[in-house]
Amino acid sequence: MTNQSNNIVFKDYNINQIMLLPPSLEELIEPDHPVRVVNEVIERINLEPLLAAYKPGGTSVYHPRMLLKVLVYGYLSNIFSSRKIEQALRENIHFMWLSAMNRPDHNTIARFRSERLKGVLRLIFGQIVELLMEEGVLSIKDIYTDGTRIEANANRYTFVWAKSIRTNKERIARQLDELWQYTQKVAEEELAEEDEVDFRQIDSKKVEQVVEKIDKALKGRKVPKKVREKLYRAKKHWPGKMAEYEQKEKILDGRRSYSKTDPDATFMGMKEDHYGNAQLKPAYNWQVSTTDQYIVNYTIHQSPGDTLMFKPHMENFEDLYGRYPEAVTADGAYGNQENYEYLEQHGIDNYVKYNNFHKEQQKKFRQDPFPTVNLYYNKEQDKVYCPMGQAMDRIADGERWSRSGYKQVYARYQARNCYGCPLRGPCHKGKGNRIVSINHHLQRYRKKARENLLSEQGIMHRKKRPADVEATFGIIKHNKGFRRFMLRGLEKVEIEAGLLAISHNLAKRAAA
Repeated sequence: MTNQSNNIVFKDYNINQIMLLPPSLEELIEPDHPVRVVNEVIERINLEPLLAAYKPGGTSVYHPRMLLKVLVYGYLSNIFSSRKIEQALRENIHFMWLSAMNRPDHNTIARFRSERLKGVLRLIFGQIVELLMEEGVLSIKDIYTDGTRIEANANRYTFVWAKSIRTNKERIARQLDELWQYTQKVAEEELAEEDEVDFRQIDSKKVEQVVEKIDKALKGRKVPKKVREKLYRAKKHWPGKMAEYEQKEKILDGRRSYSKTDPDATFMGMKEDHYGNAQLKPAYNWQVSTTDQYIVNYTIHQSPGDTLMFKPHMENFEDLYGRYPEAVTADGAYGNQENYEYLEQHGIDNYVKYNNFHKEQQKKFRQDPFPTVNLYYNKEQDKVYCPMGQAMDRIADGERWSRSGYKQVYARYQARNCYGCPLRGPCHKGKGNRIVSINHHLQRYRKKARENLLSEQGIMHRKKRPADVEATFGIIKHNKGFRRFMLRGLEKVEIEAGLLAISHNLAKRAAA
């Protein structure tokens, strides 16, 4: 019987065979591979802003263009760690070709990313977007804006809360006031020339001065044990604690919280599972504008809400390209008076929803005569008419200030007589005559936004928005698996966001 294995033909395999002419790395890389797109695009951009950070003289250094290519391709390949990029430069033919066999170590890569790219990567990103515009790949006329929260590289249990700091400062102020009041009673002569102390506004210096005065006034006097113990704690701890609270408030800078391991990160609600359960984690708010799923603008913020981030995000767009987009589409998180006014001032077509836009489109809501928005307003007479047709007179104007310092003016209208009205139950459940507050400026902006959103063009933009900007977040967070920043600090996180944006755009360019 013939052995069948003798008839099998195997390809030649000899690990010790040395090639007479070894192949070039260029030959081993496919013509349409993404690494070629990274190389081509970054070769075409102006790196003068980056080169300006280098000083002449000294030993030779790795070329910043090569390091930038390696970093961008690393993020495109889902390799975010400098140590893993170092490993890839020794083992991966794409990295080896891109670096021309240069082998910078992980420290060099990390320093270049966190130090050399600071303040210049955003300009490089803008150049790449403009190159893609020249190629006809994308346009920045119509953009879609949204935000997402990405976890910071910080310990989620090392938190500092602004509310806790306020509580502790108030406790010290209250106890110091009690000591001061007691001292005034038992040592009136010693404190006779002292000015009255306002304990609502105190700082570490004032605490130290007041404690010294109290200690001096009570010296040699017989005081209760509780007072003596409180005075001891005051001298030993309170000035230092107040100084600590002031330093923490300086870091907070108006925020509600921060992480001790990354003070720039703010605790935000992060979705943890398919049921939408949220957990507070240190994170950053990444605002992105896209067109055809290409990222054309990005900003990093420390506030969890999207509303106040819109203006700085648009200002960054104008700073990058020297002009504003022609149209912006966004969800209801951005639809407030301040943002609508900003869009109108800069001639930007407004396709930004407001919080109850979809509710207003429901037939049940439109036919409900009782909501304030459905009441008839006579502009000439400046009167609002209730569902019974009774005129409501303007009785006062009120003001509200947003967290950004923007002022909104509300007009208040009151019905003349709601007593005995057959519609009082569903119309007005409070005591007295019904009072409504109307922001006429906001109503005008919302009317214009509603007309735009319900137009044929608006319906097209509304349909496209979730498939454009939200899909982009899905690609980065789910497909690429990038859910947590590698670096710490606002400036370094902005660099990572820029590398993600550039790599995302070049990956799409390669796949086009």
